Amino acid sequence: MTTTANQGTALITGASTGIGAVYADRLAHRGYDLILVARSLDKLDALAATLAAKTGRKIRTVKADLSDHADLRAVEHILREDASITALVNNAGLGATASLIDSSVADLDNLINVNVFALTRLTRAVAPGLVARGTGTIINISSIAALAPDLLNGTYGGAKAYVLALTQSLHHELGSKGVQVQAVLPGATGTRFWDIAGFPASNFPAGMLMTPENLVDSALAALDQGEVVTIPSLPDVEDWNRMETARLALRPNLSRTNPAARYQLA
Repeated sequence: MTTTANQGTALITGASTGIGAVYADRLAHRGYDLILVARSLDKLDALAATLAAKTGRKIRTVKADLSDHADLRAVEHILREDASITALVNNAGLGATASLIDSSVADLDNLINVNVFALTRLTRAVAPGLVARGTGTIINISSIAALAPDLLNGTYGGAKAYVLALTQSLHHELGSKGVQVQAVLPGATGTRFWDIAGFPASNFPAGMLMTPENLVDSALAALDQGEVVTIPSLPDVEDWNRMETARLALRPNLSRTNPAARYQLA
């Protein structure tokens, strides 16, 4: 049984399997009580029982489909009203490999509702309380598709780019108020995500697929180091730093009175 000092409560979405379940295990061992949210209550309850026995933490399960507005409002209510909550892990997400024109409107709606709308609403629900208490953590699971949207499809890549941009903006908004915000950009990870998305993980070449355990352990180590954007599989962080430096160098020239000379409008 874990005897780590109490860190408050972490609410984790998409917690029944894969990355979310590993976050549940690791945060419980770090001293967090847990609120586990997912669509599969049986899997949540089994995970909760295992972790409670191993760690002695208090663990609550909530069955919720975040594409359903009533379920989303119920989770928002928990985030607003439970003053013990000190961390939110926005892990729930849907994947897709079909092109835009080959995707149904229903599939597009579901992806955007979960990956963008629900994530934003849950973040908005928890942030005021964290700011008021002067401490807290928000972890948003993005994807390397945020940086390479051509890898899967435009809708998925666009949604994950939104998560990255939102997180960077929230770091600017909330960092000085005691709230740590992190975007985690997994590469290919060995979970059921790929089977559900229609691209089995067995299709990946050797050396490309990270385990969810290594992913989460790397992401939490990066969180401890204060990283805002974490790409666990990137060998040299200077590659990212150079990209960020170039992005920031653009800012003084992004809005000017005159069009650029290359357009030869004068």
